[in-house]
Amino acid sequence: MLLSNFNLLATAPGGVTRLRELILTLAVQGKLVPQDPGDEPASVLLRKIRTEKDRLILGGKIRQDKPLAKIAKEEKPFEVPTGWTWVHALDVCALITDGDHQAPPKATSGISFLVIGDVRDGSIDLENASRFVPLSYFEALHWSKQPCIGDVLYTTVGSFGIPVPVIEQQNFCFQRHIALFRPAITKLQGFLALVLRSSLAFQQAEKGATGIAQKTVPLSVLRELTLPLPPLAEQFRIVTRVEELMCVCDALEVKGKLEAAEHARLVSTLLGTLTGSGTPEALAQNWQRIAVHFDLLLDRPQAIDAFEKTILQLAVRGLLVPQDPKDEPASVLLQKISAEKDRLILEGKIKRDKPLQPVADEEKPFEVPQGWGWVRIDEIAEVQGGIQKTQLRRPIKEHYPYLRVANVQRDALRLGEIERFELTKEELAKWRLSAGDLLIVEGNGSADEIGRCAVWTGEINPCVYQNHLIRLRCVQSAFIAFTKLFLNAPSGTDEMKRLAITTSGLYNLSVGKIRNFVVPVPPLTEQFRIVARVEELRRLCADLRQRVSASQTTQAHLAEALVESVAA
Repeated sequence: MLLSNFNLLATAPGGVTRLRELILTLAVQGKLVPQDPGDEPASVLLRKIRTEKDRLILGGKIRQDKPLAKIAKEEKPFEVPTGWTWVHALDVCALITDGDHQAPPKATSGISFLVIGDVRDGSIDLENASRFVPLSYFEALHWSKQPCIGDVLYTTVGSFGIPVPVIEQQNFCFQRHIALFRPAITKLQGFLALVLRSSLAFQQAEKGATGIAQKTVPLSVLRELTLPLPPLAEQFRIVTRVEELMCVCDALEVKGKLEAAEHARLVSTLLGTLTGSGTPEALAQNWQRIAVHFDLLLDRPQAIDAFEKTILQLAVRGLLVPQDPKDEPASVLLQKISAEKDRLILEGKIKRDKPLQPVADEEKPFEVPQGWGWVRIDEIAEVQGGIQKTQLRRPIKEHYPYLRVANVQRDALRLGEIERFELTKEELAKWRLSAGDLLIVEGNGSADEIGRCAVWTGEINPCVYQNHLIRLRCVQSAFIAFTKLFLNAPSGTDEMKRLAITTSGLYNLSVGKIRNFVVPVPPLTEQFRIVARVEELRRLCADLRQRVSASQTTQAHLAEALVESVAA
């Protein structure tokens, strides 16, 4: 049943990961390979393990274990096949320990000293170890601290629960945040590593982990892990089968990534023909060719996101709605805005800024339709940085809510957590937000998030904003919607990234950079038509996302039901 439904499981959201988990679950439950009544039962194997541990005790290699409590019926999460038994991890291990608790001496070369950061994807790379210790230190370590073939390492702090079998004999040692399972019989390593990877072992480790900020799994919890033990011959068959199926999962994962990459390239190419259209007529022709394939192209969230960016780019280039020669041209509109700014300056409501250079042709990222224009943001808006948060502003008496970078997302506000700080009445008047203000993120570590912006709609009143945000208040309030479209469109975000890059590799904007930012200006009535059309198409994108999400949810539910039926 598992093999016949491999494709359904693998293509569901997160399917390959769940498939790996299912394989391990079936393996530790004894449902992955058939049992052989001729196999020597686990009870006999346990007696051999006990004999080997007694030999090691007599030889002074290990100490006598403290007796562990008998495994109660309620501690056994499922019935195991005939010939299997339940054990504590320490029942099958000569020892379960961790690395040296004392800080080791450092060396520039010598013996590799493994730290938890060196354990990646269930494997270790000793050739590229980040730390070394002297040979003399390694040789002085107890036998239990010197890993050998047959051992299983296990991370116990932070990203705990990652088992790594030691399959090559190479001298190295390890820090105390890594545990070592040493099976009493080396041949037990394969199944022990497998069961430690399973959710059965991980859930027990997770339940026993201590700490808050950084969880730690104590050795006592690891020693008492309740694990199934199959006959040794069956263990070999299980491990071999799991390795085969994991190789299939690897191939499916690669295939899925390649398919996703091919699909992304196809979407990029076809949507590129839309943004490459030079005229509304060319766009209409290209749109018609692509529209018949929308059901194949827009079948995943990433493709819909790319389509929405294409819509924005077409909108700000004037290709999404037809021009009307009767519209008042942008040049007349800009004259009115200039006159309005002069009036506000005379009334003392805004300050006169230093004049900026006219927009040069090389600063214009594309050709705009007749009747449009190009301006710097400072010509159409007042640009103002925010207030710096300091200890002196901790809320005491006259404190007000303020917006942080986390509150301003791309084209959206998140107002669930609002902080406050102390302000004078004059400061409140200067930095108070008004409905229609555009807030731009000044600095962010991610190139894709720099310059993200959203319009303030007055949900909290009064409210101000901190210095990592820049406020843009348009002289003509109707301008704000189209300006926001451009800043969030690919042309706008690309220019933001270019302006924001610094010599240190970080991204940071400034009031000066925003004042100089070049934006297109359509006739005002055309702006209204563009914004309305974009909103209409965005609603269609939202509907598409819901359909894709519903389809993926259905597929996930089918896969989940299949997993439950197979694992039952």
